Amino acid sequence: MDATTVVANLERVNRDIAAACRQAGRDSSAVRLVAVSKRIAPELVVAACRAGQWDLGENRVGDALERQDDMAGRLAAAGLPAHGPRWHFIGHLQGNKVARASGRFSLIHGVDSLRLAGRLGRAAHEEGRRESVLLEVNVAAEVQKHGFTPESLPEALAEAVRVPGLEVRGLMTMARFGADEAELRRTFATLRRLAEDGRNATGLPLPELSMGMSADFREAIAEGATIVRVGGAIFGPRA
Repeated sequence: MDATTVVANLERVNRDIAAACRQAGRDSSAVRLVAVSKRIAPELVVAACRAGQWDLGENRVGDALERQDDMAGRLAAAGLPAHGPRWHFIGHLQGNKVARASGRFSLIHGVDSLRLAGRLGRAAHEEGRRESVLLEVNVAAEVQKHGFTPESLPEALAEAVRVPGLEVRGLMTMARFGADEAELRRTFATLRRLAEDGRNATGLPLPELSMGMSADFREAIAEGATIVRVGGAIFGPRA
């Protein structure tokens, strides 16, 4: 994989997003692409940024913080804004990593417990700011995945939105690997309906639905995704 291929892949993914939006009767500006940069060679990430891809996703706190610091220098050396990237944390955030992660990401996608929500909120509140998060929902009911059950979400959401220092921006889910189109659509439609119910119950906009990855972002867009997380289709296999 080289920089030219990354840029070509990025252009293709953006065309596919635009086509999926047109088919769903949506404006392509309503869907944000997060390029999953975890374990990707830094020069390829710089190439993506140069092509205008500033939303980047990482899934391990230590690696993410190192990547942020390293990329700032690389971007500056390339004549690009050193702090241009909007970093998304898309992995499972352990409670003992909250202090390190606090304030370092534009959006934390996987808040999967009220205890974690409380820790993030307290850390932000003590610093006089708000942490933007999404609540993770295990719609597919897979035992190896984290997240609230659809049944527990309404109560959890009602509590999470009251946590000082926390800004709940919406919901996130992952579909079952290998699911067919019908199952994918059901999974993503369920998250959309949960968000609609959440808006009605809380009066908050909850604008973000983070769902869909390289293999299924088209189905996710059809069901209302506002953020899709794509890695392999842009950067190829990870080292």
